[in-house]
Amino acid sequence: MIIGRVIGNLVSVIKDSTYKGFKLLIVQEMNIDGSYAENFYISADLIGVGVNETVMVTCGTSSRATKETYEKPIDSVIIAKIDKLIFSDREIELEK
Repeated sequence: MIIGRVIGNLVSVIKDSTYKGFKLLIVQEMNIDGSYAENFYISADLIGVGVNETVMVTCGTSSRATKETYEKPIDSVIIAKIDKLIFSDREIELEK
């Protein structure tokens, strides 16, 4: 799983039928200190988040383990919105 920030939407009128009904978002991976990593993902949004929200993303085989994505060719899924990170020495409140 990764932490990322939603940086945009992907709009595709013509696509494989297994993607119909999924909102596709562009997620930029984040490092634990809040800086951006190089990787980005096109993720199916299962929970209804928007641009600039911090999310938890699952990738690979785990992405096909939900009821909505079972046996579909989806490699990245947004499964949670992150509000706060709690460490032993600090807490990070994320932008809403």
